[in-house]
Amino acid sequence: MEILVVVGSLLWVALLLVPWRPWSTRECLEPVNEPAERNLCDVTVLIPARNESAVIKRTLSALGNQSSGLQVILVDDQSSDETASLAVSTLAAGPLVLKGKPLPSGWTGKLWALEQGRRNTRTELILLLDADIELDPGMIGALKQKLISEKLDLVSIMARLRMETFWEKLLAPAFIYFFKLLYPFSLGNNPSSALGVAAGGCILVRSDALRKTGAFASIRNAIIDDCALAASVKKSGGRTWTGLSLSVRSHRPYPHLSDFWEMVERTAFTQLRYSIWLLLATTFVMALVFSFPWLGLFSSSFAVRCCDVAGF
Repeated sequence: MEILVVVGSLLWVALLLVPWRPWSTRECLEPVNEPAERNLCDVTVLIPARNESAVIKRTLSALGNQSSGLQVILVDDQSSDETASLAVSTLAAGPLVLKGKPLPSGWTGKLWALEQGRRNTRTELILLLDADIELDPGMIGALKQKLISEKLDLVSIMARLRMETFWEKLLAPAFIYFFKLLYPFSLGNNPSSALGVAAGGCILVRSDALRKTGAFASIRNAIIDDCALAASVKKSGGRTWTGLSLSVRSHRPYPHLSDFWEMVERTAFTQLRYSIWLLLATTFVMALVFSFPWLGLFSSSFAVRCCDVAGF
């Protein structure tokens, strides 16, 4: 038992020392006081939506506070609620609402919706935005400036999850932290690394970079589609960047533990290739890192207690 405590404590030290620093918030992007770009006529916002009447109005209202010239396409993925009518009535200019076609074999629903929307875009830049993501004024301009000034092909932001209920406050920060452990932003942002990292809720990408990779058809059956897209862009020679922001927020509620369970099951278990053995191994490592060091505080060995304190 003491050996496991020491190993767990040393893993904490190693986690602090790894050069890609998954615990860091240094990869961050916020809009400046004045919008970085006053004219966004070269940007099309592409929103896939299926039964999103509870959140779509807030998302589109925030887009109305961005700079002028912005084009919006909403792909109504065969919703049975008022998603489409709410979208039309919310923006003064009115988004282009596309009625989604039936899902072809081999495609995931979100990627098929995005592909249908992409075929109707004519701008140089496309912002892939989830239906529950709210952007502060000037955020799209900041994304565009980041992409152009650093000669990137894809820029994405990990949205700040809603934290209002008990489970949201307890688990939302942990979800972001573990995502960064699985997909270190620093490695994903490194052009020499093959690791693809992106956060699908908010991705600004060059249209020609999408075409070069075969667009969404090349990743049509991907579950973790955001990281698959980033990997595809990097594989074709493009450069990507992913960061955090307080100005990109998800207002989708996760009031119950089961809501988080479904989200983790959809992402983390997919990353483990649906392998029970990998799941058990990962669970053991997590217990080793997050549980055993606490036991070391009660060890009779002074050396173990010292190692344990160093780990904390």
